[in-house]
Amino acid sequence: MKRTLRLRKRSDFNKVFRHGKSVANGQFVLHFRRVRIGVPFRFGISASKKVGNAVTRNRIRRRIKEIVRHFDGDIMPPADIVCIVRKSAVPLKYAALERSVLHVFHRAKLIQPAKKQ
Repeated sequence: MKRTLRLRKRSDFNKVFRHGKSVANGQFVLHFRRVRIGVPFRFGISASKKVGNAVTRNRIRRRIKEIVRHFDGDIMPPADIVCIVRKSAVPLKYAALERSVLHVFHRAKLIQPAKKQ
């Protein structure tokens, strides 16, 4: 994921939590806040120690970043997005994880609907 698309500062995370909305499913909680900035969207991930050890947390973060990178053209700009990982996301395979991430993005109305052919 490009550096400009990352949400990194604690203050930015807090703004999203304080002033944004949230949507959840069994594996993720998605906090988002519409903003007016030059980049299409910024994305951050939070995985607490309840999720697992450092290796597990980093693995799930890398997978989620890859899923978001793959669908970054479909994410409706501009928004700051924070994804909180729940423990139930850890045992999922990549395909199931992808479906779950897309499901929570659809619930938040952050992904453009699929184009009909």
